[in-house]
Amino acid sequence: MMGIEFYTNGHIISEADSMRQKLGELAKQYAASCAIIVTDAGITQLGYVAIAQQALQASGIKVVVFDSVVADPPTEVVNDAMALARANNCDLVIGLGGGSSIDTAKIVALHANDFECINDILDVDLSHFKKTALFAIPTTAGTGAEATFVSVITSKDGSKKAIYTPKIIPDVAILDATLTLKLPRHITAATALDAMVHCIEAYTSRSKKNVISDALALKGLQMLWHNFDTVLNQGDNLEARADMLLGSTLAGMAFVNSSVAAVHGLSYPLSINFHIPHGHANALVMCGVFSFNLSAAAPLYAELARAVMPIQTAAMNDSDAARELIVQLKRFLETSGLKYRLTELAITKNDIPALADIVINTYARLIATNPKDMTLEQVTAIYEEIL
Repeated sequence: MMGIEFYTNGHIISEADSMRQKLGELAKQYAASCAIIVTDAGITQLGYVAIAQQALQASGIKVVVFDSVVADPPTEVVNDAMALARANNCDLVIGLGGGSSIDTAKIVALHANDFECINDILDVDLSHFKKTALFAIPTTAGTGAEATFVSVITSKDGSKKAIYTPKIIPDVAILDATLTLKLPRHITAATALDAMVHCIEAYTSRSKKNVISDALALKGLQMLWHNFDTVLNQGDNLEARADMLLGSTLAGMAFVNSSVAAVHGLSYPLSINFHIPHGHANALVMCGVFSFNLSAAAPLYAELARAVMPIQTAAMNDSDAARELIVQLKRFLETSGLKYRLTELAITKNDIPALADIVINTYARLIATNPKDMTLEQVTAIYEEIL
């Protein structure tokens, strides 16, 4: 067996209303005196920041709030959040919200004396860095950021930069499904499909695929798959929401210790150039990429298909079972309410050469982990299939 190094949180709580009931006590366990909540304006408007503040203040902890995070957080936003935390000597960082807020919080938590601004840590070995206590409280069931040691930010040139180090894995992840009850249908769908992609790409990665990630990816996909229709059509179903949230966390654990691949490689240019939310962008390209991969990954896709559709695939060979997985994913996308053609999102055939060029020249690392190599022409063809 190949050697495995596996990193994950030290403490995970999956319980309804746990932010209100347990955040203050958990912060006290980390001897926190001042916490910064890193979030976005929408989470403040929903009242979730006030709940977190009250829980912390009831435990005698000072709170400052940074709620200026935006999607695909640019370096200047991350630097502003760091400046606020340092000005208040915060000894606890709490990422509350979606993946962008949690990814921003991860950088804020890196020790103030180790660097001045985010540009100082791009493409740098961070193994000697220290970290402030870090909690992650996701409000979407999708990114898995609460369980990963990667932070994805947007550099000044517009490209996505991934900072990888076990130093930034959250110490505590609070999975409180009540915080996902107000998610609108389109965000519920996009984040859920994002998490499914995480499971599938983790399971089929050709770089760091391992038995621990495989087990988490299988279980995570089952939880996401079997609750997808329920959370779309019964958004107030707390049990289904809780299963989706935990499934997303399992997916995060899986992919960060394995890898994501070409779905992410093709989705990043869509997010950056056309401001399509990350989960939606992944959903747009997933079936095209998985279909392209069939000649190399059909047996693995078949294993996933049999895990989520045992009755339907019982008599199928690997090729047919793998294709059935893709058929059902396409059904999820087409019934989700999300737009699923590029032309619906103001992307034309003339845009595709530039998008494909970015994939090959900027995100080659994500093609390298894909089950099958891709050329510029093949990337172009995948985009053109979803025009």
